[in-house]
Amino acid sequence: MKLPFLLLLTAAALVSFAANSILCRLALQDARIDAATFTFIRLASGAGAIWLITVCRSLRRVEERHPGLTNGNWLSAFALFSYAAAFSFAYINLPAGTGALLLFGAVQVSMIFWGFYQGERLCLSQKVGFFFACIGLVILLARGLSAPPLSSSALMLFSGACWGIYSLRGKSSRDAIATTAGNFICAVPFSVILICLFRGQLHADQTGLFYAAASGTITSGVGYVIWYTVLPRLRSTTAAAVQLSVPVFAAIGGILLLGESMTIRMAAASTTILAGIALVIFGKQAPTD
Repeated sequence: MKLPFLLLLTAAALVSFAANSILCRLALQDARIDAATFTFIRLASGAGAIWLITVCRSLRRVEERHPGLTNGNWLSAFALFSYAAAFSFAYINLPAGTGALLLFGAVQVSMIFWGFYQGERLCLSQKVGFFFACIGLVILLARGLSAPPLSSSALMLFSGACWGIYSLRGKSSRDAIATTAGNFICAVPFSVILICLFRGQLHADQTGLFYAAASGTITSGVGYVIWYTVLPRLRSTTAAAVQLSVPVFAAIGGILLLGESMTIRMAAASTTILAGIALVIFGKQAPTD
């Protein structure tokens, strides 16, 4: 794959991740759809899109079987569902950029913690970076007029932790796209249970359904397929570092499309958290890459 095309695909995947935040906020901020229905539509349409892509891909490879439930794992699917559900409910009250910052910060921190649990040790620069990331989180969540709601922030942090768990469980997969298709399919029944639990609060108009379906098919389904296509061609440091741009894209989209503002608190927290995580990532990978 030539470098310009690789860069284009990488940018498309990152914009897709940021667009998930924008679409969710667009759908929920004016109560066009409830969070439970958004989660169900996103997972169901995402499952259909990724499954269709893998079927089309398998038609070119005679030895492959069509993807289905056998490609998924129920524990991974539950982690995927938990991420999507917490993501939706958190965005009822969170700005797009703040939510993306909390999400991707929690993803990276959860994976760092897992590495530490597995016996990895932090060098000095990593310790400094981890300290800065924690300070940035304190800045973002500290009490004040511009602080995001604590309950929604906690939900988004939980969502990020679940995505981190999902990512860690999928690292050993030999076919990430087929496995993702199976996990999305297995996650749909969990979202049906969520629908039943919130059956008295369900509502959706055509616009809300469109945003949810777009989040599932395009920014989740196609976006994940693009990411897993370029991921093997990126160095580990590059893959980790470029994801730090997603909150920036989400914040810009929130300002342009949702009328959100960039507060001094958000700017300071973003700079501190992303710089801290970057220190941890590069400090960890520099000796081996």
